[in-house]
Amino acid sequence: MNAEDIKGFFADRDQLNMADYLELEYYLECVGDIRTALAHFCSEQSTAQWSRVGFDEDFREHYGAKVISWQVLEELSELSYPVEHAAVGKIHACRVRIAHPHGNFGPKLPNLITAVCGEGTYFTPGIPLVKMLDISFPDSYLAQFEGPKFGIEGIRDMLGAYNRPIFFGVVKPNIGLQPEHFAEIAYQSWLGGLDIAKDDEMLADVAWSTTQRRTELLGKARVEAEKQTGDKKIYLANITDEVDKMVEQHDIAVANGANALLINAFPVGLSAVRMLRKHTKVPLIGHFPFIAAFARLEKYGVHSKVITKLQRLAGLDAIIMPGFGNRMMTPEQEVCENIEECLADMGSLKRSLPVPGGSDSALTLELVYRKVGSVDFGFVPGRGIFGHPMGPKAGASSIRQAWEAIEKGVSLDSYAETRPELRAMLDK
Repeated sequence: MNAEDIKGFFADRDQLNMADYLELEYYLECVGDIRTALAHFCSEQSTAQWSRVGFDEDFREHYGAKVISWQVLEELSELSYPVEHAAVGKIHACRVRIAHPHGNFGPKLPNLITAVCGEGTYFTPGIPLVKMLDISFPDSYLAQFEGPKFGIEGIRDMLGAYNRPIFFGVVKPNIGLQPEHFAEIAYQSWLGGLDIAKDDEMLADVAWSTTQRRTELLGKARVEAEKQTGDKKIYLANITDEVDKMVEQHDIAVANGANALLINAFPVGLSAVRMLRKHTKVPLIGHFPFIAAFARLEKYGVHSKVITKLQRLAGLDAIIMPGFGNRMMTPEQEVCENIEECLADMGSLKRSLPVPGGSDSALTLELVYRKVGSVDFGFVPGRGIFGHPMGPKAGASSIRQAWEAIEKGVSLDSYAETRPELRAMLDK
């Protein structure tokens, strides 16, 4: 590119009507001339060639992505990760903000992702390493999406559960249980105080536990648990499947009494989530398979908070995400950012319930509560309930007892003196 070509992909924010643009933030490792690399970066994710040969025209003004700010962080002696066929030259780590005209693709999630995380973005000459750090949407764009149908408030209203976390439990063993055993274990956990008993994200419609049979039994068990406890309960059934079968799976599960549905959002695609949001009358709750493959590396891929925003945009009422602690290998700040993206203002879209998880139990509840900073979260143990030495009913009771101790401001150890369920977890 010559100097004039490069100039066409740079703009001052004040010169743009930002209501027409998404604002994107990236970490880039640029090789060679930085301005040339950034111009290529904008060109490749928007207009590419911006005029026809022999015509006096320029599509960059209306359709080109534009650099609105950039900062050189440091000069590097080598790329953070080796990239075969990368250009040779000086390497600079940069942070850049891009204004991308959303009229290029409209309110369509597959096309949005294709533009900002696609071939052009990750195969730009002179930029071998890219990490998408953030995405911001103008209200005019957000208004074209429905977002969560229930959100936090809707889930609380379903359960009649206010001023406390929502208590989930992943029925264990996660693979291999016959539906009859699965239903009994879930039923016991509901009796112990669990709000939501859920299928594991890997448990699908399989020959030994079909969606039809499992949801029949769990729907009946849920109703019986509500009669026994006087509290509302949710059975969260996993309907992740081939996209052309998901509406059928939805209808079977809901007809049988599943009153919320689990979706592995990225394996099926956000467009499938959005389709189901329009079809469903129960909350949709997303799980995070495949996300770490994009987000884990610090200096390449897509930051998980971008993925959280996109899931909320697609219409997930709750978002299960990697939580605190060593088990999930996610920096604490990143977990907090994902939680905040569920709760932050996002046009008129409802808030999604954040559910940070990973090896939780009664012993970790207070830590999660303190780090979240409010009661607006879901708490999702697996073995912390279903691996309890006194059984799943006691496991669920230990979680509720831990919350009572937190509310009363007393230590778990002292509160457990007269509560054997909690004591068993402390001793374990």
